Amino acid sequence: MELSYSALREQICDICHKMWQLGWVAANDGNISVKLEDGTFLATPTGISKSFITPEKLVRIDQEGKVLEAMEGYRPSSEIKMHMRCYEEREDVGAVLHAHPPVATGYAVANIPLDEYSMIETVLTLGSIPVTPYGTPSTYEVPDAIAPYLGEHDALLLQNHGALTVGADVVTAYYRMETLELFAKISLNAHLLGGAKEISRENIDRLISMRQGYGVTGRHPGYKKYSDETL
Repeated sequence: MELSYSALREQICDICHKMWQLGWVAANDGNISVKLEDGTFLATPTGISKSFITPEKLVRIDQEGKVLEAMEGYRPSSEIKMHMRCYEEREDVGAVLHAHPPVATGYAVANIPLDEYSMIETVLTLGSIPVTPYGTPSTYEVPDAIAPYLGEHDALLLQNHGALTVGADVVTAYYRMETLELFAKISLNAHLLGGAKEISRENIDRLISMRQGYGVTGRHPGYKKYSDETL
């Protein structure tokens, strides 16, 4: 069932609060955007903690980032260029979520992709998660860095920065960030225990083939490794 405009605003705020409660963001970190039916976007404003976001504080913008509707003095995050590139590259994307979940961001800071196919749920839903090249926040370096990966991935690690997920809607994008962070935690624990044991190629292929039956949307990279690449 499609949400009303006001219900969607409430839903975005609910997810912002969850992000803060989970410790994925601190201070004014993180941002969310959602594409509306008319081709405009709702986005979280810059300079406000996700714990303090309320529906009236969200801003409505066009695809150029121009403010169409907002409380006085409110404007979108400077990271909105990154969000817009996701929508440009993928017609199926209806929401973008950027955060700094601590363990996943640890992998991004260490420049280590999460590309071990060792956890059934992650293999099924996300596949490998690459680290995209470094880009200075608020510049076009970040959109340009992520663009080559968006065709195959719904979750990305941003080098020395954080994580990015996309989805058909904001709840899906949020779930993908949850999956990413949990997989990062499990991967770190497995490393401490001597290393993850990967699923066989045959079973990986079987899991990927089950996506349609489970109604999993989005893109999947298949069996793709990044460990031997210089990103």
